[in-house]
Amino acid sequence: MKYIIIGAGGTGGSIGAFMTEAGKDVTLIARGKHLAAMQSNGLKMETTLKGNYTVYPIKARDMEHYHQQPDVVFVCVKGYDLEATVPFIKRVAHSDTVVIPLLNIFGTGNKLQEQLPGLLVTDGCIYIAAEIKEPGTIMHNGDIFRVVFGVRKPEEYRPVLEQVAADLRDCGIRAIVSDDIKRDALQKFSLVSPMGACGIYYDTEAGAAQRAGQERDTFIALVREIESLARAMDIHFTVDLLATNLKSLDNSAPNFTTSMQRDIKQDRPSEIDGLVFEVVRLGRQHGVPVPTYAMIAAKFGFTALPI
Repeated sequence: MKYIIIGAGGTGGSIGAFMTEAGKDVTLIARGKHLAAMQSNGLKMETTLKGNYTVYPIKARDMEHYHQQPDVVFVCVKGYDLEATVPFIKRVAHSDTVVIPLLNIFGTGNKLQEQLPGLLVTDGCIYIAAEIKEPGTIMHNGDIFRVVFGVRKPEEYRPVLEQVAADLRDCGIRAIVSDDIKRDALQKFSLVSPMGACGIYYDTEAGAAQRAGQERDTFIALVREIESLARAMDIHFTVDLLATNLKSLDNSAPNFTTSMQRDIKQDRPSEIDGLVFEVVRLGRQHGVPVPTYAMIAAKFGFTALPI
């Protein structure tokens, strides 16, 4: 199958590198200096799992110069860039193209589906620690590389999703077609959102929340509020969410910060709307108090009417 990956940062770039290495037909859609570096010198990967190496050549284009019709589109942009992908996807997709968003923000697939009514848009999430170190170079830490995706309604299921998962596994990426993607996507969100929210509120690294104190108490409160939202949305986890997330937090590097934190610190566009403010909106929508999220949102200028 023919794949494109919109966004060649830590997430999309890593998928593209692994798929290219395995001989899959994949094109990265990128821009700027990062695109130019990949086109000239390939994509350099610095990893703890496989060492340092370069994937060359690697197919990389900007949106303007891509004119093929992909069978699968992975959307790996930041939440604030999502809207810009819609006209491009409409232009290049054929009637059976499958769109798989892999963003940190819960509910992305449903929102994208509304704008792409003629296509199948799944929901999805990814577990990976990776970022652009410099143009043309991805730094990938750890050995976790897992992609989870699936349809929101059973009647939307297509066998092609299993083929996508098989292709990813061929590349050394653990791939799971979820039987409950709302649950699985919210579970991932319940980790990355509290970590990011706690980090920006206290302007601190993960290590501060790994020991007893106000940072850890805040992280716990944020996870509990998402648990309350999940119950209101009739989403049921199969794990002890707090214990699972505390384990993940405690296994993080003490100096770990989320991309949202780094973006805010450098006065760049960030995903704070989708990772923090959206939880306050969901609380209002479902009649669930989320006082800790509201407190953090207010610090960054967002207010919502109380329930």
